[in-house]
Amino acid sequence: MTESPNRLFGRLDEGSRRNFADTLRAENTGAILLLAGAVVALVWANSPWRDGYEALSGTVVGPAALRLDLTIAQWAKDGLLAIFFFVVGLELKREMVDGQLRKPSTAIVPILAAVGGIAVPATVYVLVNSLGEGGSLDGWAIPVATDIAFAVAVLSIFGKGLPTALRAFLLTLAVVDDLLGIIVIAIFYTAGLQLAWLGAAFAVIALFAVLVRRRGMTAWVLIPLALLAWAFMHMSGIHATIAGVVLGFTVPALARTGERVSLAEHFEHRWRPVSAGLAVPVFALFAAGVAMDPAALADAATDPPSQGVFLGLVVGKPIGILLATFLLVKLTRATLDPSARWPDLLAVSVVAGIGFTVSLLIGELSFAESSPHGERVKAAILLGSLTAAALGASLLTWRSRVHARLHDLSPDDLR
Repeated sequence: MTESPNRLFGRLDEGSRRNFADTLRAENTGAILLLAGAVVALVWANSPWRDGYEALSGTVVGPAALRLDLTIAQWAKDGLLAIFFFVVGLELKREMVDGQLRKPSTAIVPILAAVGGIAVPATVYVLVNSLGEGGSLDGWAIPVATDIAFAVAVLSIFGKGLPTALRAFLLTLAVVDDLLGIIVIAIFYTAGLQLAWLGAAFAVIALFAVLVRRRGMTAWVLIPLALLAWAFMHMSGIHATIAGVVLGFTVPALARTGERVSLAEHFEHRWRPVSAGLAVPVFALFAAGVAMDPAALADAATDPPSQGVFLGLVVGKPIGILLATFLLVKLTRATLDPSARWPDLLAVSVVAGIGFTVSLLIGELSFAESSPHGERVKAAILLGSLTAAALGASLLTWRSRVHARLHDLSPDDLR
């Protein structure tokens, strides 16, 4: 029996599926879904049905014999988020082989800006928690991250009139930021390292690296290998999302003879909709469900780790990025793109304070569920990221209007 063409919820045809996937690949869509997941979590966790949210988050699924008896919230954090990090790994590989990070002369400014954008927020956090009563240095890495999807979406929406060089600057900065964040997770958030399982994980990753280069290799072989590498990495004690990054790095980033695009670009094209449309929103759904009643917000406002996170994202990030860039330009031959101005860079630096995804992950790793700081730090990440987004959007709008006025002036008017 043929399917009625007028059926309201009939199966999508090939063109509709392609359009839907392209929509999910858009930076704005990914940021909107991320924000939607966080909003649903906040509303649910602060509603009369919050017990249902906690029960669902705490439901254990998986075999205990393989150390995979994880709660649904842990599956979202350790499992689904590995897809996000796989896409990040692909993007990093492409940038290092055939992008902004390939040429040190063009990448040095955003690279050192990213270093400044990590060092200063971490320093702000450490100072606040060293001076404040009841502080904890465990969360020093939380405010160092920049959420690529969210930050670029804000820049795309509110900075349409700005030079394209600023978008390249933010992208490169965020990519380096993610790379350094991944290194931080791998080094500082590894518990009880099991070398045998780690060796097994890298053996599977090596096999994946060999097979992925063979023409005609199918997903029926590569996906089970990726899942096996993830499981072994989890059992080794290293955070399992690192497996996603390493697998992404093994994919060739240059097109081979007879290929129109590289495998890295092809895989990124295929997996970005899954990351943006499923992995990140579901992670936000289970990571952002914190109490936001007046009493909880008051606790967060007086909690040194929460203060350090908020100030690190909103104040430390822009200061670190601007200071590192200023010193580099003044002390070396490095220069800003001629189309960009320092106020433009200020706006982009504030937007880089949107931490969200990676900050929430590091927050989960820094403080156990039993810690009194855990929920407060999550609230600080959400408030800090939203504050950075609001301030950044305002500054971007102002700078877009300035550039629009400059473009409307004739050369005689500028003399």
